[in-house]
Amino acid sequence: MIKVNVFVKNLYWKKYLTDPKKYFNKQIKKLKQKEKSLHKNNFLFSIMLTGNKDIKYFNNKFRNKNKTTDILSFPFYEKKELKDLLKKKQNFYLGDIVINFFKIKKNDKKENFLKELNKLWIHGLLHLLGHDHKIYKDYVKMNKIEKRYLYRIEND
Repeated sequence: MIKVNVFVKNLYWKKYLTDPKKYFNKQIKKLKQKEKSLHKNNFLFSIMLTGNKDIKYFNNKFRNKNKTTDILSFPFYEKKELKDLLKKKQNFYLGDIVINFFKIKKNDKKENFLKELNKLWIHGLLHLLGHDHKIYKDYVKMNKIEKRYLYRIEND
C-alpha cells in the first residue's frame, strides 16, 4: 500500500483542492492500480502544499539557494538503501515533497492547475524513488517514467 500525508500550509490551495488528502489518495490509488512497477510497494510519503515564503526558506536551508522554486523533494534514503527496501516489500517512509502554489498557478483554469500539480508531485515522487536528472541519460529515463505515470492517472 502507498500512503500519503498531506499538509496544507497556504490557504490559496483550498481554492483548487477542497480536500487535498482525498485528491492525492485518489491519484495514488489510480497510479498504483495501473502501474505494475508499484503494485508490490508499501511506503508512506508526505506532501506539503505551501507558498513562496516556506519553499524559499526550505530551498535556502537545505540547498543554499535563497529563492523560490516550484517543488522540492527530500528523499529519506540513499539510492542503494532504497533499492534494498523496495526489494523487501516492507513498509517504510519514503520522504517529503514540498510544492509551491504560486509557481504552478499559471491561470484560473482548474484543469490546467491540476494537470501541472500532477506533473509536479509525480516528479517529486520519482525523486523520492531514487530517480534523478543530473545527466541527460537519466533525464530521458525519468521524463519517460513521469509521462507514463501522468498518463496512468489522467486517463481512466
